[in-house]
Amino acid sequence: MTPDLRIRQMNRDEVDRLVEWAAQEGWNPGRNDAEIFWSTDPEGFIAAEVEGELMGGGSIVSYGGRFGFMGFFIIRPDYRGQGLGRRLWFHRRDLLASRLQAPVLIGMDGVFNMQAFYGQGGFVLFGRDLRYAGVGEAASLSRTLVDLRELPFGEVLRYDTEHFPALRERFLRQWIHQPGSRTLGAVQDGGLGGYGVIRPCRQGFKVGPLFAADAATAEELFCGLADFARGEPLFLDVPEINPAALALAQRHGMREVFGCARMYLGPPPELPHQEIFGVTTFELG
Repeated sequence: MTPDLRIRQMNRDEVDRLVEWAAQEGWNPGRNDAEIFWSTDPEGFIAAEVEGELMGGGSIVSYGGRFGFMGFFIIRPDYRGQGLGRRLWFHRRDLLASRLQAPVLIGMDGVFNMQAFYGQGGFVLFGRDLRYAGVGEAASLSRTLVDLRELPFGEVLRYDTEHFPALRERFLRQWIHQPGSRTLGAVQDGGLGGYGVIRPCRQGFKVGPLFAADAATAEELFCGLADFARGEPLFLDVPEINPAALALAQRHGMREVFGCARMYLGPPPELPHQEIFGVTTFELG
């Protein structure tokens, strides 16, 4: 007999519980992720419960109604295999679509063995995002690099919007100012030619996003960020569609340890993919 399932808005404490479950599954979330994700879109978290007990959930973050991202989809192990996750997933898809303007565009990073399931929901494979792991190394910061937080925020937002499917002002303000992080911008000819963020996680640090006009700029930014994690585990989520990004990770002795299928419901966004060397997160895009 299938248990009665109630799907509702998630509260703030439950977001922390979901992040803890994700950590137990080996997702290694950032230490500030829950607060930033919630502040970005508090309506973008959906809980599923059985008999008043939380058994699963996920995020359906909307960026100004222009672009949505489905992430943090997790079901408690003792409730798996009962069809509950399927019901929750489709409910989240439909609810997120209702929050977006036409034409609806939703992205997600899903584990490879779930691609067929996500395809049933209308998502089409765009490419693979591969997680590379290494160790932070000391480096001298290039003179072209500056603390991103010292630049006019409008310039940072403009550059970010060129590399992401929608304006994400609220998210970006918090992401580049989060505690325990380093944010660097590459200034070229008086303008911004790239930027990157490294943030603390349960284990080590993650770089993301890493956007750059070319491979040389990406190299400078990566070295400056990796310097912040000297001797610590370091992770970079690389879009396979950019060969220069793969080469950067491999050049620094990093190894592939995980991956996700980047999929879209709706036409894929037109972005300068050769300038995307690291995605922001697997959970929010």
